[in-house]
Amino acid sequence: MKLKVVTRLLDIRTAIDQIYGFLPQPLDYFAFKKDLKTRKAVERNIEIIGEAVNQLLKLEPEIRISNSRKIVDTRNRIIHGYDSVASETIWGIAVKHLPKLRNEITILLEHYGFDDQE
Repeated sequence: MKLKVVTRLLDIRTAIDQIYGFLPQPLDYFAFKKDLKTRKAVERNIEIIGEAVNQLLKLEPEIRISNSRKIVDTRNRIIHGYDSVASETIWGIAVKHLPKLRNEITILLEHYGFDDQE
């Protein structure tokens, strides 16, 4: 089970890092809003994050991830209510919430004994 937990944590970290790579630099909401490919790529990675968190909660119900239920709910909303997800919401998640989530994931990876140097 530890391997599955670490794999899901790495999936989340990879998706966050890909989002960071997709966002316009310097951060510019209007450039993001105009770029359909970037918006869709960020949305897809948020879906991946939500699904990985959902699987983590099933594997390890006691795992501590802030707003884990909201993360899963956001994934479900993007997938099932795709026509009602605003660019502003996706942008806000990417620039406000993902840095904290990435820090938490890094701490959890260390807790589970994952060493990036391996």
